[in-house]
Amino acid sequence: MIDEKRIRWRCRRGMKELDVMLERYLAAGYGALREEDKGDFARLLDTLDPELLSWLSGTALPADPRLQCIVMHIRGALAATAALPA
Repeated sequence: MIDEKRIRWRCRRGMKELDVMLERYLAAGYGALREEDKGDFARLLDTLDPELLSWLSGTALPADPRLQCIVMHIRGALAATAALPA
């Protein structure tokens, strides 16, 4: 089982942009993941900040197909939350 407090802590990054994206994702999409996908998300957090930012901002994708799925899920959740009125 994935410890969500630990995941939340690991989402605190060295780049403010990543902090914002990952915090929004935790609030909007993380809870809908299956346990297996939560493990992939935890693995995604092992990525260095510049590479992770390029994946989440849409300029690149990871080579690993499972991480690609998580990245696409994050992008979709972020796009959906950006479309909501403030």
